[in-house]
Amino acid sequence: MNENRAIHPSASLQHPARTRVVRRHAVAGAVMLALTGAVALPLQALETPNNIVTPAVSGQIAGLPSFAEVAARVTPAVVNVTVASESTRTMGFRAHPGLPDDLPVPEFFRRFFDEPGRMAPHRTMGQGSGFLVDAEGHIVTNNHVIDGASEVKVVLNDGSSHPARIVGRDDKIDLALLKIDAERPLAYVEFGDSTKARVGDWVLAVGNPFGLGGSVNAGIISARGRDIRSGPYDDYLQIDAAINRGNSGGPLFDTHGRVIGVNTAIFSPTGGNIGIGFAIPAETVGEVVAELREKGRVERGWLGVRIQRVTPELAAGLGLAQEGGVLVADVLAGGPASKSELQAGDVILSADAQPLENGRELPRLVAATEPGTRMRLEVWRDGKRRQLSVTLGRMPEADRVAVAPSEDMEETNQPRLGLYLAPLTPELRAQKGLDADRTGVYVARVEPGSPASRAGIASGSLISMVGANPVDSPAQLLAAVRAAAEEARTSVILRVERDGQALFVAVPFAA
Repeated sequence: MNENRAIHPSASLQHPARTRVVRRHAVAGAVMLALTGAVALPLQALETPNNIVTPAVSGQIAGLPSFAEVAARVTPAVVNVTVASESTRTMGFRAHPGLPDDLPVPEFFRRFFDEPGRMAPHRTMGQGSGFLVDAEGHIVTNNHVIDGASEVKVVLNDGSSHPARIVGRDDKIDLALLKIDAERPLAYVEFGDSTKARVGDWVLAVGNPFGLGGSVNAGIISARGRDIRSGPYDDYLQIDAAINRGNSGGPLFDTHGRVIGVNTAIFSPTGGNIGIGFAIPAETVGEVVAELREKGRVERGWLGVRIQRVTPELAAGLGLAQEGGVLVADVLAGGPASKSELQAGDVILSADAQPLENGRELPRLVAATEPGTRMRLEVWRDGKRRQLSVTLGRMPEADRVAVAPSEDMEETNQPRLGLYLAPLTPELRAQKGLDADRTGVYVARVEPGSPASRAGIASGSLISMVGANPVDSPAQLLAAVRAAAEEARTSVILRVERDGQALFVAVPFAA
């Protein structure tokens, strides 16, 4: 194998924090993200040709196996990821500095700034795991490990620390790709074929549980294809190897030393290991990492429908002989399906000749298809099978259509806020569940440590006014911010809406 070459498919990291972190969606109790980690203890340096961790375990091991040889080979490629992030906390204050006396804003807004409750910046630290996938320093980890980080560092197995930049991230699969410059070739691991891994096979989980340093835990694959309701494309390997806080984002190895998954979550009522952990399969990781490395993001196909599972009762009522397929509950206005013959009430039986057995298969198949591709659908309608086709669109992603006023303002030597904005298109309204007549500008992302972040503005918010003036587009908001800066004000007033509540926020300009 040629040295210093492109990474093999699959890799992943995990998310750190001093406090307990729970994944967004609980699984029958609590799916806890494995957090924290610590500086890896320096172990014996790996010296193999081309700096690659070679898969050298031969034959079957009789009786209880020893994983010492595999562990010695792979641990030099496992790293600790340390992150710093800026958060906000409540503190008392009197009168917001820079708030103009003549600003035409409601009186309750001024009372808000004359009372305790201002959100002040607070720096927090966290840790997670990751692993090197090439000699040049590309590292895979979980997105939740680095989400919101203003600073990312990677500690190698030899104890050396290196600043890392984020190459790309994907919150739907919970993966991120980092890059460090170590000025020397680095040991790395290869990816195996997780589709060949069977329930009952031995696996090794490597990471930094509870900040203790590099640790190796053995177990078996307990199940495949687990849906823990953490995202639309769940397809986890379930393992019983000990996974704790700090293992998140670390690699899962087979007995040949190849990565077959990324340790991402655990099921636990307490946050500690009870023998139920979940790893993203290597094939999924490989596809995502390849796109992140090439484009910095993942582009997915989009059908533009809401679907539900076909229950036995629904199947009987629709005249289907058996369960299977997915029921179209709604066709989103302005989406790709709205331009086709697909209707609410249709049961999609197959897509591109692939039968659909349950509701999880269609989203994965569509997402894995290139936008612009014409997909053939077989549907059940009025007791008959019909053949339709839909040209897939690009899944709406706020970051993809976002503009960055902060970058634009830097070019004109004006202050920056650190906001990445997106227009409220019909597709974005549909994706975010917003009313069709909702106005404002969508906050796609907030730059960590920026004035907007310190003011407490979060991604997913809507900005509907700048001062007393309504705004309906990123360009309009940018023009209003520029006008405020040209008036020599020290801050700009934004009306921010989130979770059904609206609040005026003063964001200081940062030169």
